[in-house]
Amino acid sequence: MTETRVFFDAHIHSMYSRATSKEMNLETLSRQAAAKGLNMLGTGDFTHPLWLRELKSKLKPVEDTGLYEYGGILWMLTTEVATVYEKGGKVRKIHHLIHAPDFEVVEQINAELSKYGDLARDGRPMFSGLTSPELVEILMEISKDILVVPAHAWTSWWSVFGAFSGFNHIKECYEDQIKHIYAIETGLSSDPPMNWRVSWLDDYTLVSNSDAHSPWTWRLGRELNVFSLRKVSYWSIIEAIKQKDKSKFLFTVEVPPEYGKYHYTGHRGCGISLHPKEAMKLSNICPKCGRKLTIGVLQRVEELADRPEGYRPPDAIPFRYLLPLYEIISFATGVGTHYSKQVGDMVAMLVKKFGSELNVLLYAPYSEIKEAIGDKIANAIIAMRRGKFKIEPGYDGVYGRPVFGEQLGEQQCTLLEFGDIVE
Repeated sequence: MTETRVFFDAHIHSMYSRATSKEMNLETLSRQAAAKGLNMLGTGDFTHPLWLRELKSKLKPVEDTGLYEYGGILWMLTTEVATVYEKGGKVRKIHHLIHAPDFEVVEQINAELSKYGDLARDGRPMFSGLTSPELVEILMEISKDILVVPAHAWTSWWSVFGAFSGFNHIKECYEDQIKHIYAIETGLSSDPPMNWRVSWLDDYTLVSNSDAHSPWTWRLGRELNVFSLRKVSYWSIIEAIKQKDKSKFLFTVEVPPEYGKYHYTGHRGCGISLHPKEAMKLSNICPKCGRKLTIGVLQRVEELADRPEGYRPPDAIPFRYLLPLYEIISFATGVGTHYSKQVGDMVAMLVKKFGSELNVLLYAPYSEIKEAIGDKIANAIIAMRRGKFKIEPGYDGVYGRPVFGEQLGEQQCTLLEFGDIVE
């Protein structure tokens, strides 16, 4: 039996979540997933009654797989929920990504969780007073097939290790239910090497997803998971994650962590961005306004790490860094972060010519890219593949800024050394 390569982004949101695009519907998501090069998406937000009604009316079950089909894309039923509670004299705010094998299980999940909050208020519901262990226990009583993953595990707020409301160890969060946790989601501001510095995370598989709030290809699939499976099913994917099976879970795609919005410590209001060493010298106090800085993911990892930089566990899943094509073109041409129709048209042209964004980023020959769009952008794409660019790190809600080509000489940024899959 031949193997199928699965490009899977499990963590997205619908139009029913706060601060999301009204275009987060099945039709647009299907088109944009194909343009990106994804063939599987998580549905997100199955706890919301209106989104669930749409999912049930449009998704068609793929027999004996626990998956669904719509618009040429496979779908897995997923959602993200927040638990908010006090423990150890501190308010804990944790996001959890939930995977389910069918609508019957989803209906049971929603029936139980509706006892703790109004599911119709937000596509990503918040449950005050429900603890993380209680959440997992409820879900496991419904079905052992459910997979729970701590979402964007290092983000400053709303995460299991977050500097402001998280824990110093995953077992502190999930307590006796830790036996049901098999993976963590790294989030945009951390990457596998940062997580490898924490020895007790070796027991967990690292997964990567976009947490997209809009469907466009510079958000959807900016982080993803790549599998090779003889039979593509809910259970084959979940089992590959649980077993950390490198023959089936091939690699993750990561944005460089400097690109993430919470990599460095800083204060957006004052334009202060600091490496952890500089921040700690200032006792994490903003030198301009005197307020507390937002502790970045790099600093938080440093606080919990018990290994030096560069350590790699022998059973680690490989990974590869990529930047969204829109970001590469916009910064290579000097347009910057604001949406540009001209850049969008360039992305669309390249996607049409090469079949998908991932094909452009990973496989298209330099000569063909150059012929299609010119050497400046072609050079930037190849520089991205080879890691020959720098990034001004993101901080306190501000995305990092990639710098290409002749601009490099004037910038003081971290040089990223990567290109191929990191084994």
